[in-house]
Amino acid sequence: MALALLAAPALPHPAWAADNPLQPSPAWDDMRSSVIGTETEPPVDAAVLELEAPMRADNPALVPIRITQPPGAPRIDKLALVIDANPAPVAGEFTFGPATGPLDLEVRVRVNAYSDVRAIATLDDGRQVMAGRFVKASGGCAAPAGSGADARKDIGAMRWKSEPQGDRAIGTLMIRHPNFSGLQRDQVTLLDIPAEFVQTVELKQGDELLMTMQGGISISENPVFRLGYAPNGQPVTAHAEDTEGRAWDESFPQAGG
Repeated sequence: MALALLAAPALPHPAWAADNPLQPSPAWDDMRSSVIGTETEPPVDAAVLELEAPMRADNPALVPIRITQPPGAPRIDKLALVIDANPAPVAGEFTFGPATGPLDLEVRVRVNAYSDVRAIATLDDGRQVMAGRFVKASGGCAAPAGSGADARKDIGAMRWKSEPQGDRAIGTLMIRHPNFSGLQRDQVTLLDIPAEFVQTVELKQGDELLMTMQGGISISENPVFRLGYAPNGQPVTAHAEDTEGRAWDESFPQAGG
């Protein structure tokens, strides 16, 4: 496994901004029905769902997003992560197993222009709720791959780390993959690099589902998913597939490593 992957840090924890609420978004108004299946705007309710993001991103290609619920909140079955101004706005569509409630999920995304970043959750009682922030960033989808010429080295290699947190655990899945957006250029040939990205992730402990994701070009290079869950003592397995038809599977002891 690549040293770069072995040394990959967990998601950064900046001083999350609390004064960058969602802004009016004609793009969201146009796509709302196709994304969530209804023209009805889901309520924003911090007592059920919260999204944290920096007001101004240090790196538009690696913007940390954290989606959380307070204790006792209704469990989330499904969640769509949307970046309104991106060329492909739906960054990922997630499903979650019972062990992940209340939800605590972090992921890194690309932000291509000043944009609302929103999470629309479907609760286990069928209701939808929304949370989001306005993020000032630009150029994230066209930013050169940070790995340069070695972007495909050890492609598909995965690492899992799990750390106890009270009666729960925080697991971090790291996947080695360039996640090319289709908007980047080869820095040597100056030719466009075709889109090539992880589109499916499935995470389980034993037979119990933790998370699935159907992703797009807005998930950052070398995807990292940090997820809270209730451990059941079983090994954790990860399955990933990309747009080139490649598939990878790994199994890890419950304690991670």
